[in-house]
Amino acid sequence: MAVIHPFAALRPTPATVARVAAVPYDVVNTDEARSLAADDPLSFLRVSRPEIECPPGTPIYSDEVYQRASDNFDRLRRAAPLVIEDVPSLYIYQLHMAGHVQTGVAACYSVDEYARDLIRKHEKTRPDKEDDRTRHIMTLRAQTGPVFLTYRASAAVDGVVSAATTGAPLFDFTAADGVRHVVWRVPEAQAGPLVAAFAAVPALYIADGHHRAASAWRTHQQLAAEGPGEHERFLAVAFPDAQMQVLPYNRVVRDLHGLSAEAFTAALATRVAVTPGGPATPARRGQVAMYLDGRWSTLDFGAPAPELSADATLDVSRLQDVVLGPVLGIADVRTDKRIDFVGGIRGTAELERLVDSGTFAVAFSLVPVSVDDLMRISDAGGIMPPKSTWFEPKLRDGVLSHLV
Repeated sequence: MAVIHPFAALRPTPATVARVAAVPYDVVNTDEARSLAADDPLSFLRVSRPEIECPPGTPIYSDEVYQRASDNFDRLRRAAPLVIEDVPSLYIYQLHMAGHVQTGVAACYSVDEYARDLIRKHEKTRPDKEDDRTRHIMTLRAQTGPVFLTYRASAAVDGVVSAATTGAPLFDFTAADGVRHVVWRVPEAQAGPLVAAFAAVPALYIADGHHRAASAWRTHQQLAAEGPGEHERFLAVAFPDAQMQVLPYNRVVRDLHGLSAEAFTAALATRVAVTPGGPATPARRGQVAMYLDGRWSTLDFGAPAPELSADATLDVSRLQDVVLGPVLGIADVRTDKRIDFVGGIRGTAELERLVDSGTFAVAFSLVPVSVDDLMRISDAGGIMPPKSTWFEPKLRDGVLSHLV
C-alpha cells in the first residue's frame, strides 16, 4: 500500500510564487544558477544553491554555504513572504509542457516505506550528495525540493484527482522556460478519498530524486530521538506512469583515452557495428548515435543476449559495457571526471556544441529508457546505470516545502 499524509506546507503566496519557484537544485551548475537568480532576490535558488552568493571559489560544501542557505531561507520567509498553510493539506500538481499534461499528487510520503522498498529505487546514490542534502535539510529543518515519484496508473486515483481539479487553483503560473504549473489544494477534511485511493496502490517508484529521498531517510535517523514527528515523512509528488514523459540522458566524454579518432573508431568496429552518417537521434533501441570529429555515426548493438538481466539490456548499460568501459577506460561513471551527462531537454545541438568547442572529444545520443523499464528493473531489485533517465517537465523547488 502507499500511505500519503496531508501536511502544512510552507509556500509562497499566489502573488509571488512565480518569482520564488526555481528549477531543481541539481539540474543546473553554479554559474547557471547564478544567472537564473541574478535579477530576482526572491528566487529560491538563493536557498537551494546558496553558493551563488558566496565569493568565487568558495567550496560548495563549506560551512559558509550552509549558513548562507539558512540566512537566505529566513530572509525569504519574511520577504516573499512564505506562509504556513492553516490546515494540513494534499495538493494536486499539474504540469503543462508543449501540449503534454501530467497531474500528480503532492503529499508527504513514508520514510518507513522507503526503507522497506515499498517506495522502490533504481539508482545508487553518492555519499557526498547525500551528505549535502541531509545537511541542507537539517540546517533549514525543511525539505524544499520534492522527490518525483511514479506509480502504475489507478482509475480510482485518477477519478479523485480529476474531481479535485474542478475548482479554482491555488497557483497557476508559467515559468521562464514555458512550463505551466497549476496547483490545487485539498484540505485535510476533504482528503479522505484521495488517501484511500492511494492506499490501494501497491508500490511507488522513484523517478527522480534518489538523493533527496535518501537524505530524508538519513534526516529521520538523526531526528528519531525527538520522538514521532514530521521527520518520518518526506515531500514528494507522484504521477501515474501513463502520463510520464522520459527524454534521453546523453553522454559526453572529454578524451579518447589516448587514442586518435581513427584508432578509436577502429577499436569500436571490433565490438559494435559502426555506420558513418545517420541521424543525431537514434532510430530505435539497440542503436546509439555518436558524434566525433564533426560527424554523426550510428552504433548498432543488435539484439541483446537472452541471458542478460533487464538492466543489462538497456542501451545505457550496453554503451557502458561495450564502449565506455573497455575502449574509453571509464569504469565508474559516478566518479570518473572524464564523463558528463546532458539531459535530453538540451537537444543534440548541445552535444555538437560541446564536442565542436573542444571541451569534449565524443558524444553519445541515446533512445530514452521507458517508465516500464524503470518499474520492471525496480521490481526485480535491479539498479540502472547512473543518469539513465531525464524526466520532463520538472517540478519546481520552493513551491511547496515540508517543515521537519
